[in-house]
Amino acid sequence: MSERHTYRVIVRGSWEGLTDEARARLLAEADGHGLTSMRFTEEGSLSYEPSPLKHFSMRYVVVSDAADGEEMAGALAEDRAERTLRELGYGFGELRSTVTDLDTMKINRKSASRR
Repeated sequence: MSERHTYRVIVRGSWEGLTDEARARLLAEADGHGLTSMRFTEEGSLSYEPSPLKHFSMRYVVVSDAADGEEMAGALAEDRAERTLRELGYGFGELRSTVTDLDTMKINRKSASRR
C-alpha cells in the first residue's frame, strides 16, 4: 500500500455568466460565505465577497497517494469545485489552485531561549 498524504487546497476562480437567479441567491447567502466560512473540508467551503460579486475561493482537504503529488491533489479539488458549482447552477471561469502538503510542511517552533 502506498503512503497517503493530506493536502489543503485553495481553488480560486471568477464568477462568469451568472443568471439573475444565481446572482440573487449568492447575494442573499453572502453572510454565510464570508471570512468566517473559510474552513478546509472534504466537501469544500465556498467564500466570496458580495460587493463586487466577482471572485470566489473554495477550500478543500484532499487525501491521496503521496506518489501522485500536489498536482493530483489540485486536480481533484478543482474537479470537486467544478462539480459543486455546476450542481448549484453557478457560472464560473477558469479555476486555479494552490496546494499545501500537510505531511511535508515544516513547522518552525520557537526555542525556549527565544521566548
